[in-house]
Amino acid sequence: MNYLKKLSNFILPYKKYAILNIICNVFYALFSTLAMVSLMPMINVLFGESESGKEKVTVKPVFEDITDIKSFVEDSLNYLVTSILEKEGPQQALLYMIIMIISLFLLKNLFGYLAVFFVTYLRNGVLKDLRDSIYDKIINLPISYYSEKRKGDVIARISGDVNEVQASLLSVLELIVREPLTIIFAIVAMFVISAKLTLFVFIFIPIAGFIISLIGKRLKKHSQKVQEEQGVFLSTLEETLSGLRVIKGFNAESHFNKRFQGSTSRFFRFSNSLGHRQNLASPTSEFLGIVTIAALLWYGGTMVLVDHTLAASNFIGYMALSYQILTPAKAISKASYRVKSGNAAADRVLEVLDTISPLDDKEGAIVKEGFDANVSFENISFKYEDNYVLKNFSLKIEKGKTVALVGQSGSGKSTIANLITRFYDVNKGDITIDKQNIKDLTKKSLRSLMGLVTQDSILFNDTVRNNILLGKEDASEEEVIDALKIANAWEFVKDLPNGIHTNIGDSGGKLSGGQKQRLSIARAVLKNPPIMILDEATSALDTESERLVQDALEKMMQNRTSIVIAHRLSTIQKADAIVVMQKGEIVEQGTHTQLLAREGIYKKLVGMQSL
Repeated sequence: MNYLKKLSNFILPYKKYAILNIICNVFYALFSTLAMVSLMPMINVLFGESESGKEKVTVKPVFEDITDIKSFVEDSLNYLVTSILEKEGPQQALLYMIIMIISLFLLKNLFGYLAVFFVTYLRNGVLKDLRDSIYDKIINLPISYYSEKRKGDVIARISGDVNEVQASLLSVLELIVREPLTIIFAIVAMFVISAKLTLFVFIFIPIAGFIISLIGKRLKKHSQKVQEEQGVFLSTLEETLSGLRVIKGFNAESHFNKRFQGSTSRFFRFSNSLGHRQNLASPTSEFLGIVTIAALLWYGGTMVLVDHTLAASNFIGYMALSYQILTPAKAISKASYRVKSGNAAADRVLEVLDTISPLDDKEGAIVKEGFDANVSFENISFKYEDNYVLKNFSLKIEKGKTVALVGQSGSGKSTIANLITRFYDVNKGDITIDKQNIKDLTKKSLRSLMGLVTQDSILFNDTVRNNILLGKEDASEEEVIDALKIANAWEFVKDLPNGIHTNIGDSGGKLSGGQKQRLSIARAVLKNPPIMILDEATSALDTESERLVQDALEKMMQNRTSIVIAHRLSTIQKADAIVVMQKGEIVEQGTHTQLLAREGIYKKLVGMQSL
């Protein structure tokens, strides 16, 4: 039941459905018991015996005291049957009894349906809100979180684990309300019929409960293994789909096949182990129930046939009630297993929801509306894991200037882009915009000041228009086309089958590398931010595409503050300042002409690329 407390915030918005479900379950349990009790007067009519073997009651009984409730109920039933028999005959009395039984079973099933009807809104509502909350958490957690997690495992948590929580939620409600109430009402009726026989039944209940608990003891552990392994093979599937060209190009199909089949084989074993334990619940509880009923037949039969302390009709009604207990007892044993599975799934779901992001906005964070003076890196140092990739890095970029960062791979260039956008936080030092530390700003207002164009063109399986609108959701069609023209993308977009309304496929797969990059630039142009960050935006392009993209970049950078992380040095010769980096530190700084004149590292880099 622990996970009900953990999920209470998701359940409370749907509490009215939970209350209605509980009310309907109370009536379901009540009418289930009354339907079985109503069999007794019908048996009396069929076999012509009076209730409980007493003389016929011809005077309507009067309720006097709670201690005489058993006699009052028996006398009332006896009086009712006697009155109908004398006035209308046995056939009519039998018809009335049948109508009463049908009515009670109808009411039982009506309230059973209504209970499920209301709980459906609760289950699906909790499912929707859980998924929404996890997705919201996923997109708000820092990028560093996903460098330690498998994507497939995250997908498994938002799909399979949440489904398991939803399924087990109904089991919990049955466990708490419906089935226990059915058992309680039945036991009360059984006590009224024969306290002695009911006490005899109670000898078997603790034994049955102990045996069932032994079966389910390690269920949560097995369930967790199944859910974790599901995350592993979903990760393999996600990696396979993302890297299909590489897999085929290197003839690595068999390697990935073995890897996937290894995971599914473990999943097969864990699922079998879990399934065997779950499947053992029903036959075990049924067998224990039949053993109890067999003992009842022997002991109760003795009371009817030998001791004559129990009427035959009462004994048949009692047996019906005892069987009435069997079905909910089986349901409770099944539900208890589902609860254990749900608990394991809830732990995995809540692990994501409870993760605290180190990059959350601080209390009272400032909303920055514009950019006025400069961006400053003040003695910053940063490490992803153990070793610093930036060491005491200092740089000031004035508004309207273009600064290029160059250096060999691993020198820390792209890390600068990650830090200024607060995808990561610095370990030492400060990054300020207009003398305000970016940690004091809301992430949304900080990132609204920046446009980002990366080496990998991140596009989505949607239309050209909708991909561009990520930069400015309320932009008109004319604004989208203008942005495409500035990015030199309109020349190919206008020739697409549906123009800007053409779907570009998964990750923009229907377009070339240069076309994708120009759409990324158009997206940044439409956003129209005061600060532009270009992270090796042309390094993966052919010469023709590079020329078009470079032309688009130069148009975009006009009158903007730009940080250009460059691999191809030919693209940054017009920069106001070029910063040469090596092993996380600045080794040279100046214009293209100044750096060439120094004949240092920059000139060597230019010489290597001109060969």
